[in-house]
Amino acid sequence: MRILSQVLSVCMAMLLSVGVASAVSAEVGQARWQIADDGSINWFIDRRIPHYDHIEMSGEKVSAVLRYGVNPDGSFSLERSVVWPMLRTIPNNTHASLTRRFAHDFIAPIMVNRLTLNNEVVESMSLDGKLTVMSRYTVGHNRAMRKEQNQGHDVEVTRVIFPSATLPMLCEEYTLTNVGDTNLEVVIPSQRLVYTTPADQGTEGSYTLVAATSNANDITASLAPGLSVTFGASIQGYKLSEREVCPDVSSELSEREAFVHEMWNSLQFVSPDPVINTMFAFAKIRAAESIFRTKGGLMQSPGGEAYYAAIWANDQAEYINPFFPFLGYDKGNESAVNAFGHFARFMNDAYKPIPSSIIAEGDDWWNGAGDRGDCAMIAYGAARYALASGDRQVAEELFPLIEWCLEYSRLKTTPDGVVASDSDELENRFPSGDANLCTSTLHYDALLSGAYLADELGKKNLAAKYRREASSLRAAIDSYFGANVEGFDTYRYYDGNELLRSWICMPLVTGIFDRADGTIAALLSPRLLTDDGLLSQSSSETFWDRSTLYALRGIFAAGERSKALDFLTHYSGTRLLGEHVPYPIEAWPEGNQRHLSTESALYCRIITEGLFGIRPTGLHSFQLTPQLPDEWNYMALRNVKAFGAHSFDIDIERAGKHIVVTVTKDGKTVVKRKSPNGKPLSITL
Repeated sequence: MRILSQVLSVCMAMLLSVGVASAVSAEVGQARWQIADDGSINWFIDRRIPHYDHIEMSGEKVSAVLRYGVNPDGSFSLERSVVWPMLRTIPNNTHASLTRRFAHDFIAPIMVNRLTLNNEVVESMSLDGKLTVMSRYTVGHNRAMRKEQNQGHDVEVTRVIFPSATLPMLCEEYTLTNVGDTNLEVVIPSQRLVYTTPADQGTEGSYTLVAATSNANDITASLAPGLSVTFGASIQGYKLSEREVCPDVSSELSEREAFVHEMWNSLQFVSPDPVINTMFAFAKIRAAESIFRTKGGLMQSPGGEAYYAAIWANDQAEYINPFFPFLGYDKGNESAVNAFGHFARFMNDAYKPIPSSIIAEGDDWWNGAGDRGDCAMIAYGAARYALASGDRQVAEELFPLIEWCLEYSRLKTTPDGVVASDSDELENRFPSGDANLCTSTLHYDALLSGAYLADELGKKNLAAKYRREASSLRAAIDSYFGANVEGFDTYRYYDGNELLRSWICMPLVTGIFDRADGTIAALLSPRLLTDDGLLSQSSSETFWDRSTLYALRGIFAAGERSKALDFLTHYSGTRLLGEHVPYPIEAWPEGNQRHLSTESALYCRIITEGLFGIRPTGLHSFQLTPQLPDEWNYMALRNVKAFGAHSFDIDIERAGKHIVVTVTKDGKTVVKRKSPNGKPLSITL
C-alpha cells in the first residue's frame, strides 16, 4: 500500500511534545519500572496512566529519540525523532544533523478478518538497549460488544524498536499473535512513504527519507490460535548518491542484541545492590552506542538531538575517553584516539587556544565560550587514557598533545598560582570569574598523570618538573579557592563567589582532601542537594547530572562511603526505575533531561574511580583504593580490559574490620592482600 499523500504526516510531529512526568502526581516516588531476571527493566502497565517518557538510542549512522508512553485509554503513543548525523544541513554548524519527526503507525493499515485492529491496551514495556512494547487489540468490535456476541478475536502485538548498528536507519519489528480461540486471516499491507528534502538545505543537495515495511508485497497469513506472523519496518535516510537499503530487520535485531551482550559482559560490576549493578550495565550501553562513523573517523558524540558527528574537550576528552580502556570496546578506543588526534591538529607555536569543539565531521570547529579550560580538560583525559590503554605506541602518539596542553595551562597561570580561563564547561550559564576551580584542579590531575606517563617514556626530568608544578598548584588551589561559603569550610568556585556551587566537588575527584569534611557537608546540604541531584548553584533551580556524578565519585574517593552510598542508591533508583529512565541525564530545565551519552560514562566512573579508586600510574600499573561500603560484604569488577590486559578481575571481600583484595588475571592470582578499607594499594599487572 503506497500512501505518498501521507508524506507530510511522516515528517511532521503529530503528537504534542511529551514531558517526563506522570500525570498521577500522588504516586510519584514509587518505582514505575522493575528489574527482570534477564537484566532488562519492565513496566507492567497499571492505573498510573497517562505516562510519557523519552529515550535516545544510537548506531553508527543514526540516532533516535523515542517519545513514547501510554495514553489515558491505555493505547500506545509513539513519536520518533530520527537524526542522521552524516546528512549535513545548511549552515553546517554544530546542530546541522538532518533531523525529522515521524509519527506513522505501521499497525494501522493491517487487516484481520477484513477488519482493522482497535481498542489497543498496552500490557507491558521493556528496555534493554531496545524498546519492546506488548499490546492487546480486538478485531472489529469493542470488548463489551465482542463479549455479548461471544467472539474471541484477541490479537497480541509486540513492537521492538532499535537503531541499526551500522546503517542509517531506525528499525522496527512487529509480531502479531492470535491469542483468541478462532482462526484469523491477517493481511499486512506493504507500506512505503517517501520524502525528499529541499536541495538548497543540504550540504550535498537533497536527501531521501523513507519510512517503509520490509515486505515489498502484501503479506497474507492464516493464524490458528497461538500462531504468529512477523514483519519488519524501518525509517532510513540517504544521499542521492547512495542506494536505499531493503533491511533484514531480524538480522539487524541480532546485531543490536550482540552489541548489548558485549556491553553487559565487559567490565561487569557486581555488588549486593541489583539497582546499582543494573544502572551500571545500562550506562555502558548509552556511553558506547553514541559513536558515529564520520568522514573524520569514528566520533563519540553526546546526542540529544543537538550534538552529533562532533567532539568536545569536556564530553569526549575529559568525561568518556578515560573510561574506554576499562570497557575494552574497540570502537570506543578508536574514537578516543581519533578525538585526541583532531584536537592535536590545533597545536601551535604561539600557544593560542585549542577549540572547545571539533564539529561537522571534523570540517569545522567551535569556541563560542572562549577558552573554557579546554587544554586542562584535554590533558587530563589524554594522559589518563594513554596510561590506562597500556599501549606504548598510543602513549607516544598522545604525549606531544599532553605536553603542549600542560604548557598552555602553565602559561595561563596567574600571579596567584592558579590557571586562568575565560569560562568553564557550563559556558557562561553561571559565572566562573577569570579563574575557576574546575580548570585548576583538572590541570593539577593532568600534571600528575603527565608525570607518570613521562616516567614510562623515559622523560625523567620532565616528570620531575610536572610533579613540582603539581605541588605548587595544589598549594595555590587551597590558598586561592579555599573559603568559607554559606557557612561551610569548602571552596569558592571563583574570586568573588559567595554562593555554593556543585563543582566544589572537583578537589575530591582529583585526590585533594584538605577540605573534604566541609565540602562533603556542603554538597549534601539542602543548599545544593535535591531529590533530582545537585543544583548547579544554591538558590537556583538548575541541575546538571555531570556535577552530581562527579560529586558522587569524589565523596566515595574521600572515604565517606555510607553517605555516598545513600546518595548513589537514591540517584540510581530514580534514574533507572523512576519516571524518566534508564540513563543519567544532561540537565533540567535545559534540554528536558536529555540522555546525553557521556553522562553515562561519568556514572560508570563513580564505580571504577570512586568505589574502587583506580588511578592509572603506568601503562601496566595502577593505584587501587577500595571503598567497600559498610553496608556491603563484597563488590567486584569483572572483565576489566585496561592496562594492556586482555581481561582481569578485582574482588573485594569483607574480613572483619579489614577487606581482602584479590586481583586475578588470565585465571591466575596477581594480588591477594588483606588491608584496611580505603587504603591505597599499588597493583602491577
